[in-house]
Amino acid sequence: MIEATEVSWRYGVNPVIDGVGVTARPGRMLGLIGPNGSGKTTLLRLLHGALRSPTGQVTVDGDTLAGLSPREAARRMAVVVQETGGETALTVAEMVLLGRGPHQSAFQRTGVADHEIAAGCLERVGAGHLAARAFAGLSGGERQRVLIARALAQQATHLLLDEPTNHLDIRFQHEILRLVRGLGTCSIVVLHDLNLAARYCDDLVLLGGGAVVAAGPAGDVLDPAILEPIYEIGIKRIDLDGHPHLIFHPFEGDT
Repeated sequence: MIEATEVSWRYGVNPVIDGVGVTARPGRMLGLIGPNGSGKTTLLRLLHGALRSPTGQVTVDGDTLAGLSPREAARRMAVVVQETGGETALTVAEMVLLGRGPHQSAFQRTGVADHEIAAGCLERVGAGHLAARAFAGLSGGERQRVLIARALAQQATHLLLDEPTNHLDIRFQHEILRLVRGLGTCSIVVLHDLNLAARYCDDLVLLGGGAVVAAGPAGDVLDPAILEPIYEIGIKRIDLDGHPHLIFHPFEGDT
């Protein structure tokens, strides 16, 4: 479980996150949603320690994140940021092996067990056939699978992803989120698409103006009465096969 209480962050004099609390529970997928500038990525960075809040605290399974060494934090939390490493000369297999770093000493080389774990993670994400390919030559969907495999190679119990569906076509958006949901880890994902959040997230945190506007099960948060003032657009909700589906339209009188 990852829990944040009263965390904050500001850029200059402008607060981006102000006294926010979040709880991500084991085996569940938590989505961070909200309009542009609402602080989703900043909050995610606070949760995995890329930023350190001057207020409150973040705990991972009851231990304060600030009290964990970088190596121990990496053993507990794996992070997939927006598409990176496109220009690297590494092969896919070498990229995934980087995930074994937290389990090695400073001068230890990767061993047979590390290679087996990395290969297994590639197979788990359906990318075993890409092992010898250059990472830079992969498509966006393939890269995301490999980055998730690298995160899995850390053997962490928590997975945090920043807009993993960004720039992917519809098919790969669903494949990536279905993959993450099926991992059974405590997962936190930043999403822009509310219908993807409705389909794959167990719980949601809606941010607006640097604060939590609503939090809870996805079906409760995705209420047009809650969403419309934050997104400033008309929303109609239809429930299909047990999942909310949102239809967006301008408010009457908007041009």
